[in-house]
Amino acid sequence: MRVPTFSMCDCGALHLTPVYNFQWVFHCNEEVYFAPWSRWDVQTCTSWRAPIMWNEMFEKAIYDQYHVEKDTSVALTVFAVGRYLEVYLKEFLTSAERHFMVGLPVDYYIFTDAPHNVPTVQLAPGRTLRAIPVKRYERWQDISMMRMKAITEAIDNLISTRNQYVFCMDVDQVFVGPFGSEALGDSVALLHAYFYKSSVTEYTYDRNPKSVAYMNDGDYYYHAAVFGGTWQNVRNITESCHRGIKTDKVNDVEALWHDESHLNKYFWLHKPSKVLSPEYLWASEIGFSYEIHVRRMIWAEKHYGVLRD
Repeated sequence: MRVPTFSMCDCGALHLTPVYNFQWVFHCNEEVYFAPWSRWDVQTCTSWRAPIMWNEMFEKAIYDQYHVEKDTSVALTVFAVGRYLEVYLKEFLTSAERHFMVGLPVDYYIFTDAPHNVPTVQLAPGRTLRAIPVKRYERWQDISMMRMKAITEAIDNLISTRNQYVFCMDVDQVFVGPFGSEALGDSVALLHAYFYKSSVTEYTYDRNPKSVAYMNDGDYYYHAAVFGGTWQNVRNITESCHRGIKTDKVNDVEALWHDESHLNKYFWLHKPSKVLSPEYLWASEIGFSYEIHVRRMIWAEKHYGVLRD
């Protein structure tokens, strides 16, 4: 049998291991299995050798077994402030119970200005839900940006003693397919569905030199609706973004896309160890794309005219 060559990338320290049906797979730094050559139609590795996760590139059962043996526990943070709670939260949670990290312990942390209105959802064994009170700001932009501070505090006070990994997500999205343990990594970023085919000049980075988030170049455009990693790395992300937001505020500057602009700057300076393809958050209005073999999460219908009054 011929061992595949790595013409696209070699993604770090490699150990080739034969598994199911004598397929050769790649043993990456996370000590689980990954096959970058199984998708020749898309980029499967970054220039710094981080995997870009696409369907058909991994054996889900092996990832799950690895994390079960490691007693992995995952925190999922989500903000449901104002009308976002009543419009989106229940469907987000019920769909997460069907598809998010199935088989692993998960703690949901719901940041909301109305903890008493958090819906009751039937949770699988080993899963918990905690409502964390937060202030409601008049501007939705401020709500978006203050989440970085709130997540940092939650990691310090709660998550760091319970969960090895954290995912931070927006509430206005719905899980529609398996979003599993293959997505876990030291630091995880998501390719934005609207920009994964675009050039750097088309990315909506903050181009204002007065902002801490200023970028004139970059690798990809990442979507702040999903990011994650170990709790230590997520704390570094949120603390750094919050610090940048505070500095901008002192200088009377607001980044173009608020916390997302600061997140992109962070991942430009501190490369993510894993990148999720747009199948992990797809926008249905884009329509058909031949690269998207499975949709794992989709944008919910937006009602900005009502929600952001």
